[in-house]
Amino acid sequence: MKPTYGLPASVTAHPRWELVYSQEVTGQDWPAARTALLLNAKTLSTAARQQGQPLDVVAIAAFTTVYDDIVREGEELNPPKLKPDGKSGRCKQSDAHNLLRRFRLHADAILRFITDPTVPFSKNIAERAVRMPKVKQKISGCFRTIAGADNFCTIRSCLDTLRKQGHSMLEVLRRAFIGDPIMSVA
Repeated sequence: MKPTYGLPASVTAHPRWELVYSQEVTGQDWPAARTALLLNAKTLSTAARQQGQPLDVVAIAAFTTVYDDIVREGEELNPPKLKPDGKSGRCKQSDAHNLLRRFRLHADAILRFITDPTVPFSKNIAERAVRMPKVKQKISGCFRTIAGADNFCTIRSCLDTLRKQGHSMLEVLRRAFIGDPIMSVA
């Protein structure tokens, strides 16, 4: 099945599916090399974060250089198609070429998690936070008022923040109903 494309913020599920798809279709090695590189970068940056330190400049430069080499290799194996003379418009490119073009254009965003400790490796946390309001909207058809949607999102946001801070949801709700809410540490 051909994956859907989106901006690769990092090695989230979609770009990894696209890499698997590209490897299966082309039989080339660069998709596996890119995945392995970013997973190694994730391991090292996570270890550095746990020690309270950013990843060192030498490691960042090494990851960036290897990333560029992998993308360059893929671009050499998947050159752009040229449109025939007399034809107007753009020529349809291969999926691998389009994926590599996005990896080249968005390299800073893809590698941001190794340079900025506040940026997570994937956007899964953000996608999970949006999932519940979207599910509610789909099930009930819509929110009846803007105020109701705003209240729902405020409550979900507070509950999600407190859950991430390690509070028990039952205790959070109990205290909210008795008028002694737990305040988030943000």
